[in-house]
Amino acid sequence: SQVAQQFGAIATHMPKPFSKLTGNGSHIHFSLWDREGNNAFIDPSDVRGLGQSKLAYNFLGGVMAHARALIAVIAPTVNDYKRLAAGSFLSGSQSGFTWTPAFVTYGDNNRTHMFRTPDPGCFECRVMSGAVNLYLGLAAFIAAGIDGIERGLDPGDPSVGENMYQVPLSEMKSRGLTPIPQTLAEALDAYEADSVIQSGLGPNLGPEFLKVKREEWVQYHATVSQWEVDRYLTLF
Repeated sequence: SQVAQQFGAIATHMPKPFSKLTGNGSHIHFSLWDREGNNAFIDPSDVRGLGQSKLAYNFLGGVMAHARALIAVIAPTVNDYKRLAAGSFLSGSQSGFTWTPAFVTYGDNNRTHMFRTPDPGCFECRVMSGAVNLYLGLAAFIAAGIDGIERGLDPGDPSVGENMYQVPLSEMKSRGLTPIPQTLAEALDAYEADSVIQSGLGPNLGPEFLKVKREEWVQYHATVSQWEVDRYLTLF
């Protein structure tokens, strides 16, 4: 930010500072290593063809099962959902403009999924915000992944070679795909109902996070935006 100021500019990690431009993300790559330094997520004999172990799929299964609540922690601002909004993508008029996922899916080395596989032995989450508190975000991630391992959750088969931006909304629904939250309030509802993600933040911080973010949402709705003025001031 200091270098930017020298040129009269501002450097920001704000998720969506401009409505017609792509936003800022903070993608996370995750894997699990044993005490001997071996990657426990790698398995060259993976029948799904991604080079992932059963443990890796269990971890991913947990993260996907808790994804909607997890998003409240890894995309914790009102502005995040301007970046993550499915919007015109769901109506079929947009094709990859923001390069952010709209559904909780995973696949091969494919940026249209919430979780992609860049290499064997790891996954990448593509919805994490540039405004994330990494300590809280990683704590929530670990809690979700451990739950998946302990319960032996499986994410199902990956979507391979499929551009998720080109799949019709009607097909998304028929396939039972889970949409990501479209507002902070929606994400907080999922967070409030998810004891595992809350436990990742701890018994004190977990409830406090919800309280602070609920207040942030109320403050947002108490503010009249320029869009509202432009649209409604002379309409009625």
